Amino acid sequence: MNYVNLAKEILQKIGGVDNVKYVTHCATRLRFNLIDENKADSEAIKNIKGVTGFINKGGQFQVIIGTDVSHVYDEVAKLTSDKVEEADKVTSTKKESILSRVLDTIAGIFTPVLPAITGAAMVKTLLILLANVFKIMSVQSQEYIILNFVSDTAFYFLPIMLAYTAAKKFNMNPFMAMTLGGMMLHPTFAGLVNASPQSPLNFFGLPVTLAKYGSTVIPIILVVWAGSYVERFADKVSPKIVRFFLKPFLTLLIMTPVTLVIVGPLGAIIANYVSAGMGVLYNSAPWLVALILGAFSPVLVMTGMHYALIPIVMQSMTTYGYDLMGVGYLVANIAQGAAALAVAKKTRNKEFKSIAGSAGFTALIGVTEPAMYGINIKLKKPFYSVLVAGGIAGLYCGITSVKRMAFAPTGILTLPIFIDPNSAGNLINAAIGCVIAFVISFALTLYIGFEDVRELD
Repeated sequence: MNYVNLAKEILQKIGGVDNVKYVTHCATRLRFNLIDENKADSEAIKNIKGVTGFINKGGQFQVIIGTDVSHVYDEVAKLTSDKVEEADKVTSTKKESILSRVLDTIAGIFTPVLPAITGAAMVKTLLILLANVFKIMSVQSQEYIILNFVSDTAFYFLPIMLAYTAAKKFNMNPFMAMTLGGMMLHPTFAGLVNASPQSPLNFFGLPVTLAKYGSTVIPIILVVWAGSYVERFADKVSPKIVRFFLKPFLTLLIMTPVTLVIVGPLGAIIANYVSAGMGVLYNSAPWLVALILGAFSPVLVMTGMHYALIPIVMQSMTTYGYDLMGVGYLVANIAQGAAALAVAKKTRNKEFKSIAGSAGFTALIGVTEPAMYGINIKLKKPFYSVLVAGGIAGLYCGITSVKRMAFAPTGILTLPIFIDPNSAGNLINAAIGCVIAFVISFALTLYIGFEDVRELD
């Protein structure tokens, strides 16, 4: 793939460099905000070789590339350098629904921290393999102790990382936000919580709730949201000549009681209710969670609704040490890959066969968008096979209570995240679920067929 030419062609089809307000990217997509949306030719973009799909969502033009997106983005960035640098400072002028804004906020807060969370989760999984499965490392060894705290670091300091990304979304100074996150995790405060959580602590007569904020997600988001308003207030009341030090001073002074007395405890209460709700669902109908996610997670991804589940999953991981949603994503990803591979087997178009085969294998390792948008949704019937297969496989995994033990993308290569030190059957049932999803999706796609692509559009 020629990344330079692809970047130039994409920019040409969206109306040129001058039509780009800003551009960024996620794991598989280039995300453009445009000055004049009418200048973008969506059909022409879809037909660019190397582009597997196109979505216009919430005023943002998303060009689906796949796993090569970072290379294409680098070339786009060279041509639109100032648009990249200003990305965080631009807000969309297009009127969006409340739901769309909420989902965009959640995505903007959580997506940037996923690499750190994923890396830590995989280190934790490696420890389980070495110490619990293969038993070649002692839990008392210095190597284990070091790797163990390394694997916990991203989770424990998650509030500080989320403070940074939340500040970007709420237009607060990110370092002030990180200071608030650090305050909630400070060793002195943590020591007070651990020493005597029932003993009263007061700040000028105001009761401070001794809550544990390590690894939490909801409290810090609420704190930064509140802090953004306090910071703007401090900016207004601070005389220009002393604003440099008075603004952060007032922000920190006001936010200390707001964080420790009001917003932080409120976030902790909400988090506890979320955990309790998940506990009821996990205990009463664990099969339902995996069934719904197995069948409908592709639809959630299409609409962006899957971002709304990230805080819930992280809260579940913090409270219980596992979540039941991950296996739904796993079998859905396998079903996507199987359907695309079935298309590759059945189609007579040699170029499309190659694209479908590549997209299918990519989906099996967890990157599904090339298969979903470029193959299965495009042909329609294979996508129906994906939903059916994912639902059936999800039901099996739900009945057998398969748990994801670490937060990481789901696919064949990350199956070890389903290793449960207390249950050998957890990984086995996850693997069986993958087989069920693959076989049903592959066979059903071949059986019901599809309208073949005679010429690559």
